[in-house]
Amino acid sequence: DQLDGLGRIVWPRRAGGTPSFKQYLTDMEGVPVQDIWSDIPPLSAQAQERLGYPTQKPQALLERIISSSSNPGDLVLDPFCGCGTTVAAAQKLGRRWIGIDITHLAITLMKNRLRDSFGDAAQYDVVGEPVSLPDAAALAADDPYQFQWWALGLVGARPTEQKKGADKGIDGRLFFHDEGAAGRTKQIIFSVKAGHVTAAHVRDLRGVIQREKAAIGVLLAMEEPTQPMRAEAAGAGFYTSPGWKKDYPRLQLLTVAELLQGRRVDYPPSKQVDVTFK
Repeated sequence: DQLDGLGRIVWPRRAGGTPSFKQYLTDMEGVPVQDIWSDIPPLSAQAQERLGYPTQKPQALLERIISSSSNPGDLVLDPFCGCGTTVAAAQKLGRRWIGIDITHLAITLMKNRLRDSFGDAAQYDVVGEPVSLPDAAALAADDPYQFQWWALGLVGARPTEQKKGADKGIDGRLFFHDEGAAGRTKQIIFSVKAGHVTAAHVRDLRGVIQREKAAIGVLLAMEEPTQPMRAEAAGAGFYTSPGWKKDYPRLQLLTVAELLQGRRVDYPPSKQVDVTFK
């Protein structure tokens, strides 16, 4: 009678039926997760979180592992963090974290992932990257490709997903919008040079800008640009932003020393535009 008064009895419509007890989902603790997890699908080729890393795991999987084995504020370590799924899951769940990888490509990818996912909320220190011009020179001499990935990371650009030696003059790309949600995605292309550079390299980049129909091209180099290089860059003219009504040099020359001092690519602000590009 008490249950009936609480509306917890379901009476059968036909005579002779058996009354049943009404339960709600909030009454039940649920079934404990077993040791075989079949409810988290693997990343498909069209998965929105896919970053192109061959061993990438679904973030939901790492969130379950971290949630079940740690508490908020605990420290999570991933010594082979690749594209940073563990790091992103730990950051989302309020854990402290340490991520380790051997390549600057992975570090650059993780930086971009943290910035895109959490903005300024993800605060961290990077240990082991070049912090001075001699450090950068040593990396360039030891491994030009690692130097290339590190330099692209300084400006927030993504490395091209092409095999070594087949980049067609493009080492990295950076995308932006300056026309609002209805506008086209614009691209900045990067060429990174660890060794000697000449006006011919600038001329080649001008050709790539035209071929790719890019808004801006940037040459990142260890050496200071010569006067002929500056003249060649100036001859490329300007990109005029339709949204910001402002001119930006179409071909820009940046040195590693300038990047370490905080100088960045001059292009339309992208954070003020509520548009994303995967």
